[in-house]
Amino acid sequence: MALHPGRSLRSIPIAVLLATLGLATRASSQTAPPPGLDDYIREVMETFEVPGLALAIVKDGETILAEGYGFRRLGERAPVDAHTLFGIASNTKAFTATAIGILVEEGKLDWDRPVIDVLPSFRMSDPYVTAELTIRDLLVHRSGLGLGAGDLLFWPGTTYDRDEIVRRLRHVPIENSFRATYNYDNVLYMVAGEVIEAASGMAWDTFIETRILEPIGMRDSRASLIAASPDNNVAYTHARVDGVVRQVQPDTTRSIGPAGGIMSSAADMARWLDVQLGRGKLADGDSLFSEATSRELWTLVTPLEPNPPPPELAPLAANFNGYALGFFVGDYRGRKMVRHTGGLPGFVSRVAMIPEEGIGVAVLTNQESGAAFDAIAFHILDHYLEVEPPYDWLGGWKALVARIDSLNAAAVSETAAARDSTAGPSLPIEKYAGIYEDPWYGDVGISLEGDGLVMRFSRTPLMVGDLEHWQYDTFLVRWRDRALRADAFVTFQLEPDGEIERVRMEPASPTVDFSYDFEDLDLQPKRED
Repeated sequence: MALHPGRSLRSIPIAVLLATLGLATRASSQTAPPPGLDDYIREVMETFEVPGLALAIVKDGETILAEGYGFRRLGERAPVDAHTLFGIASNTKAFTATAIGILVEEGKLDWDRPVIDVLPSFRMSDPYVTAELTIRDLLVHRSGLGLGAGDLLFWPGTTYDRDEIVRRLRHVPIENSFRATYNYDNVLYMVAGEVIEAASGMAWDTFIETRILEPIGMRDSRASLIAASPDNNVAYTHARVDGVVRQVQPDTTRSIGPAGGIMSSAADMARWLDVQLGRGKLADGDSLFSEATSRELWTLVTPLEPNPPPPELAPLAANFNGYALGFFVGDYRGRKMVRHTGGLPGFVSRVAMIPEEGIGVAVLTNQESGAAFDAIAFHILDHYLEVEPPYDWLGGWKALVARIDSLNAAAVSETAAARDSTAGPSLPIEKYAGIYEDPWYGDVGISLEGDGLVMRFSRTPLMVGDLEHWQYDTFLVRWRDRALRADAFVTFQLEPDGEIERVRMEPASPTVDFSYDFEDLDLQPKRED
């Protein structure tokens, strides 16, 4: 899920015709969307099997388009319209950063104030990082935590609340030097939410709704994740599971909030884009935040190497790249671009703005295809940048997805070929059963049930899986909920006397989402007090 900017590329085209339905706002020819846009979107959705999609386009302070396409649920006819809600996942991070910017303007916070001054109970696993980490550091992915570290505290939905997640952060291992390396994380945005509450006296959810969504006029949006039902205008969640796109269970846990918990619509995302591009100006002329805060939000803090793009997406070549406050910043075709993506189970999205051209685009989808949202977003950006000849983004993404699928399949086959299935376990199978404890996650149980072992993550109801012997003292856990798509290797490390010292885990496939941070677990037999 994760809440990462490029969660999934897996998509295989089938011939499914999706009607284009919904409410639209269209502008004059000077700012009109690309010709044939509806047909183009229809083709993208068919190619990458996306049931429903919401699109917002803003140009020079005007909403050019706020429209829904396709259907809220695969196999049903309820249309997506301009007000249908989608989870925007990590695009929420910009709202959290904006909330802090508002509190900085009010003198209640300072970007460079140590977090521990605001939250005295805050702790990282390193005392120096605990003392020095600032509010700005919470938002820019340079704390020293590894990629996705701590995500299993809330992903997939756990029984931990935000307070407990923040408390357990002190046990999450630090992988790199402080402020030296970029590694995308979500858990520090949870801390940012607690900072907002401490400074404002309002829970993150309440602050976002009353101080941001309401003033902007984002009347559809919610600072919480809502499950779809026939009675509400919310998109259902879909993903490719075992090669077939189907409905999957949404994440509706409250704890995810500051990192990825907002739901929004095409109409509301148009308003959000307009305020961001307007440097905080609201439709009535008042300001939600100042130009100084806008500069802070869009100023690069953590640099990233602008690596060459894959050849299928050559126009994405950049001269600079990095993370600001809740946004990535870089360049696209010679202009500064401010952007982010988001991913939750069954929802992925893209927000992209080119401030000097007054262009903003948001694409929200109810199927995990980053290829779909980017084929649409960059097609639109190129139109307003008057790129000639037009680049075939659909063809480029289609080719890249096919290549990545092939590489992933080869990696899985290579792992399977290296397996020595004749190398049996060191211990009788029942000896592997027990309760194992990780310092930051908590308990994971392994029990003998019938002739096999079953693994259960104590605080994550969905993570129940059957252990299949792989080789030696390594097993493969296959989660019973196949929509998790996160099978993992489980390796038991033994003491010289044959007692189990610890259990380590790692993803079994390169397609496993990074938020399943199995590698950070150090599971040891739980000792009786």
